[in-house]
Amino acid sequence: MATFLALIVKEQKPNFAFLLVVFTGCTIFLYLADKIYEIIQMLEKIAVNANVNMVYLETILKIIGIAYIAEFAAQITKDAGQGSIASKIELGGKILILAMAIPILTVIIETIIKLIPS
Repeated sequence: MATFLALIVKEQKPNFAFLLVVFTGCTIFLYLADKIYEIIQMLEKIAVNANVNMVYLETILKIIGIAYIAEFAAQITKDAGQGSIASKIELGGKILILAMAIPILTVIIETIIKLIPS
């Protein structure tokens, strides 16, 4: 409904249509927050049962959060007609993800090296 309303309003007041799109996106995200919380709780239970270090799970969840937030921000920026800024947001998100993944990648590489016979 918001899409059709935004298309109709866009002809008369494009700024209002943009705000409607942003508001709708935020509302959908807030609606899904409970589901996201349930998923995180389930992953934590699985990690505890598997004796996985919680630091790794927290890091992976942060990486996923960065990916979603960067994508959301980039889409809003594209909706505002700022494609070049949106691509910079996506690049920034990817760099943050890579920076956060380095400790996990280091542990994986160290584990592989230990498994290789000398």
